[in-house]
Amino acid sequence: MQKYLLLVLVSIIVLASCQKAEEKQDPVNLINSEGILEHVTILASDDFLGRMPFTEGETKTLDYLETQFRNMGLKPGNGDSYFQEVPMVELNATLNGDMIIKGENGEIALSPGSEYVALSRQVKEQIELNEAELIFAGYGIDAPEYDWNDYEGLDVEGKIVIVRVNDPGFGTEDSLFFKGNTMTYYGRWTYKYEEAARKGAAGVIVIHQTIPAGYPWGVVEGGWSGPQLNLENEEGNMDRCPVEGWISFDSFKKIVELSGNELSMLDEAKKSGFKAIPLGVNASLGFENSIKRSSSKNVIATYPGTDKADEHIILTAHWDHLGVGKVVDGDSIYNGAVDNASGTACLLEIAKAFSVGKIETKRSVTFLAVTAEEQGLLGSAWYSANPVIEPSKTIANINMDALNPNGPMSDLTVVGSGQSELEDLALPFVEAQGRYMAPDHEPGKGYFFRSDHFNFAKIGVPAFYAKGGYDHMEKGAEYAEEARMDYLTNQYHKPQDEVDTTSIDLRGMVQDAQLFFMMTKKLAQEDIYPEWKEGSEFKAIREASLNN
Repeated sequence: MQKYLLLVLVSIIVLASCQKAEEKQDPVNLINSEGILEHVTILASDDFLGRMPFTEGETKTLDYLETQFRNMGLKPGNGDSYFQEVPMVELNATLNGDMIIKGENGEIALSPGSEYVALSRQVKEQIELNEAELIFAGYGIDAPEYDWNDYEGLDVEGKIVIVRVNDPGFGTEDSLFFKGNTMTYYGRWTYKYEEAARKGAAGVIVIHQTIPAGYPWGVVEGGWSGPQLNLENEEGNMDRCPVEGWISFDSFKKIVELSGNELSMLDEAKKSGFKAIPLGVNASLGFENSIKRSSSKNVIATYPGTDKADEHIILTAHWDHLGVGKVVDGDSIYNGAVDNASGTACLLEIAKAFSVGKIETKRSVTFLAVTAEEQGLLGSAWYSANPVIEPSKTIANINMDALNPNGPMSDLTVVGSGQSELEDLALPFVEAQGRYMAPDHEPGKGYFFRSDHFNFAKIGVPAFYAKGGYDHMEKGAEYAEEARMDYLTNQYHKPQDEVDTTSIDLRGMVQDAQLFFMMTKKLAQEDIYPEWKEGSEFKAIREASLNN
């Protein structure tokens, strides 16, 4: 009997040793459903109160992430700290009432909320524009590489420009005109505000249209009401336009009618050589800001490399969600299990694979969990403006946001496909998983510009944002689409985005996380320098960064 027990014990030890040897041989297996589920369950628990910046939920989240990275043996990524302070200012605009439009043919009043929204990034208690001239400036784009400048010869000092959403290529089916139906950054509303400010405009208003915007007016109305978190520069954001806003399409039609012009100007704006049109009417509006300052934190940890340790691959995921809010079906905690406890959990699992697997790398791998993505990519925006690692030494960024909870997928869909050589790097690993790489399913909606990788792209760093979700390996594309739409309709940005162990299937997250691990490992071990592809609006920024 004793001999039998001894044999059993030896067998168990040998089996365990074999398992450990296998894990050491192939650390990718350290990334598994059990580990992801544990992190997601904790981060998306009610105890973490929806992980909103400036709350007890933030404190618990930061403590959890620091503890995980420290226990893995990863080094603090910001000197001797695992944190990067992110100062923010909360501005809550109270509009003074209607926007009044006056011209020779009379005047109209546009109601706040239903017909227009407006705010300011300038940190001032009072904003007011009185009878500012309105100019229709086409798409509000100055893009030398496309030989396009809506501001050519135009003086907008003290004036309000009204611009179209998206870019001139949208709806043309001509991939050589801008990028056809694929939105460029010039089509993103954030760019239009930035460009109007660079030109010296007093105000910039985007005309809302549901199809080219990618969402209905209600999304604009809801998102632009209540307190807004912003980053603040040394000048109190005085380099921004005093007024930024949107108007409904019906409101724009009223303005055009009052001005005596024709709606055909919208079509004219799509033609090369379009000249901005002064509308012959003035606008008056104003609001008061309540101002509140505070600070949140990015979490940063590094797995050091050897002879090229100063070069980094940065993996990102945002740790924040929406906190405690409006009650929906008896629940007020917005847990954010998929968005984005999933990406944060996979970030931790990849870090574990490097640390426990003792991967030998030339380059360093840095894990960055950013704050305030839900408030406008603020944590990654602050990092890109104040990088801990120089952009020229940042080889690539791989971002994880709202990964698929519905099981294994045949597709890896690349958001913003065609942008960088990281797609080419990923392809062999995709195929090794028995999958295929798919282009962006909704390129006109500009999703590439709506997660944290984009702030790395803006400073030239090749960035990759991809995930499975459109073609289930076992149940097909129709099932995958039903599951995806169910999440978007019934859970996204609602308290119902929480862990349901009876339905969640994490095998798809494991697929994606293992793929990102393999991509990162190759980048860290070899002398690969991925670039932006020809036609990318970020290529010139990268080249300038590397040549300085």
